[in-house]
Amino acid sequence: MSSRRKFLRNAGLASVAGVAGPLLIPGSALGQGAAMPPCDRISLACIGLGWMGFDGHLKEFLKLKDVRIVAVCDLDEGHLTRGKAQVDTEYGDQGCTPYHAFEEVLMRRDVDAVSIALPDHWHGIVATQAARAKKDIYCEKPLAHNFREGLVMVEESERHGRIWQTGSWQRSVPNFRQACELVRNGRVGKVQSIEVGLPAGFYAVKDKSKLDVSVPPPTLFYDRWLGPAAEMPYREACVHINWRWNLNYGGGQLMDWIGHHVDIAHWGMGWDSTGPVSVEGVGEYPPRTDPFNAATRFKVNAVYSDGTAMTIAGGYPEIKSGTKWIGDKGWVWVDRGKIDAEPKSLLTEQIGENDVKLKVSPGHYREFIDCVRSREKTLTPARVALHSATPGWLGQIAMLTGRKIHWDPVKMEIVDDPEAANMLGREMRAPYRLG
Repeated sequence: MSSRRKFLRNAGLASVAGVAGPLLIPGSALGQGAAMPPCDRISLACIGLGWMGFDGHLKEFLKLKDVRIVAVCDLDEGHLTRGKAQVDTEYGDQGCTPYHAFEEVLMRRDVDAVSIALPDHWHGIVATQAARAKKDIYCEKPLAHNFREGLVMVEESERHGRIWQTGSWQRSVPNFRQACELVRNGRVGKVQSIEVGLPAGFYAVKDKSKLDVSVPPPTLFYDRWLGPAAEMPYREACVHINWRWNLNYGGGQLMDWIGHHVDIAHWGMGWDSTGPVSVEGVGEYPPRTDPFNAATRFKVNAVYSDGTAMTIAGGYPEIKSGTKWIGDKGWVWVDRGKIDAEPKSLLTEQIGENDVKLKVSPGHYREFIDCVRSREKTLTPARVALHSATPGWLGQIAMLTGRKIHWDPVKMEIVDDPEAANMLGREMRAPYRLG
């Protein structure tokens, strides 16, 4: 039997017009989600084994001795084989089961939690079904492809009492926590503005022939990979990793990094449950003939209800990479492996007993597993991720429409602009739905 037919059979999907949408799993088939598994180890399934899914999720969870990866899932046969081999080598057995269909993973009662490292356009369907299946979830940033899908993910994870960790791992790193504590405790005075510097451009495609339309390889279930995204012809360079630069699947560098440096900006300000009141943006886009259509250079200006302005920019040298809070008594800037301040004495400031102290993480993956056991909230639950990503989604809409967007952070809706409001979500390709 061919691998394609085997996939169709195992997924329980109709073998017509390619691979159909995700199964609607009956409640009787799903696990009941006990607070703690009966054994000492958390049983985990890794869904998505590409770049971050393999080098990040799978390898990091393998380091945790109280975690057992019992299943791996991917639509690329090469990724799937590599992932299973890595797990089996680590454990010295053949106990890890490979799947092409995530639905089969979710039907396993022995799976306590899942990690999701898929292209953004698949996050909504997989995460909401995982929540309904009573699985705890570690999901990559920026939460979702668009705001409306993200909101459903938040609501479903909370409705079903799921522990959720977003891959905004900078909150688990000491220098980011130090910077945020300095800002939270007024060491820079009243914050007047924030600068967030993100990468610009795309990752280079050296072999330009990979940008041409071609036939998908038999080792990749491409129609299923497209899933709820609009139908597009296969281009090798646009699938793995570089899907980020096409707005059908991702959101360019803006959304790829919004869950890192803007997430830290919000953490430092205590804005985990709010968002801006207005957003403007300008972006430079590739030619229409280019399969990549996300902005290569961009600047988004967001204003919050207290009057604080935040600039989010990629490709503007004056906006330094990382997050910088500028107050009336000084400033603090932080990036990966770096922290600076003015005055310099801020860097040796001690956080006192009566000061705001942010949670000290044992490591982002470790903290997730600890919270699965304790049922306490993680550093980056889904609702926090939704608010961290919102300035980016609104910035995309502002850039594409050329208009200033007014946002109600309480009702979480765009004000007096129906066309822009419609861009907060999109219709999924049939027969896919969050359902």
